[in-house]
Amino acid sequence: MADITRYPFARHLRGTATTHIRHVRNGQLRHAGTGLSFWFRPLSAVLSEVPVADRELPLLFHARTADFQDLAVQATVTFRIADPEAAAARVDFSLDPDTGAWRTTPLDQLGGLLTETVQQHSLALVAGMTLTDALVSGVETLRNVVGADITGDARLAQTGIEVVSLRVVAIRPEPEVEKALRTPARELVQQEADRATYERRAVAVERERAISENELQSQIELARREEQLVVQRGTNSRREAEEEAAAGQIGAQATAQQTVTLAESEAAAIRVRGDAEVSVEAARLGARRDLPESVLWTEALRELSGQLPDIDNLVLTPDLLAPLLARLGRSGS
Repeated sequence: MADITRYPFARHLRGTATTHIRHVRNGQLRHAGTGLSFWFRPLSAVLSEVPVADRELPLLFHARTADFQDLAVQATVTFRIADPEAAAARVDFSLDPDTGAWRTTPLDQLGGLLTETVQQHSLALVAGMTLTDALVSGVETLRNVVGADITGDARLAQTGIEVVSLRVVAIRPEPEVEKALRTPARELVQQEADRATYERRAVAVERERAISENELQSQIELARREEQLVVQRGTNSRREAEEEAAAGQIGAQATAQQTVTLAESEAAAIRVRGDAEVSVEAARLGARRDLPESVLWTEALRELSGQLPDIDNLVLTPDLLAPLLARLGRSGS
């Protein structure tokens, strides 16, 4: 919107770089162009402001396909006023000289014209398509065909409007139809998910089986090693027992041999000692063989006295001494 400064009996207008200003006084064009700044009299000036910048126009309308299905089409039209003189001649862009505001709503008129034009070409195109074709390739078809049609539309060209681009954002069916259309795809996705789940479970079962087999093999191997350990321990115990028995036998043999040797030694010693005693006794008897009887009795008494215990008192009776004295008397005579 242009800036208008008010002064007594005069006004000053300052435009922008994206608006085309037309100043007509008394039917004659005084100023025309973008980025203008000038003085004017409010009572004799006719002002128009036409925006020449690109503008976005969002669209949302319904269309029916060849199989009688309702579609919601969402699009956006980018346009600009390429010929502001033609637009000012066909649409009211006049300004209030006091406020600088539009007296009407020219952009709404241009928006309605563009909306009806796009809807007209789109409805005709969608009417020849089935629902499946419209959902699959409708966006690209509408963007290309309808974009070309509105670009070359004579009414828009006469109004000075240039369509920069047409963007079709979405084409959607009714919620019930869309849900019905999604059902087969959902079923396929669910089937794939179920298949993946079953495969994952199968893999898990296979892995569990492999783990169980490994555990069983480990247990079998452990039992086999335990058996080998028991056998080895038995062998070791038997070998230890045999070694101990052999060692005991050797020890017993050595002890027996030692005992025999000691016994033989003792027997030999006893035999030698006996032989010596016999020799001594024989020599002593040989020495005493020629001695008188009285001497022998004396020796006998002496040896006997050496063998008797200590005697403190000795009582000799006549009964004991009579035979001894008689024997001594006989031996003396």
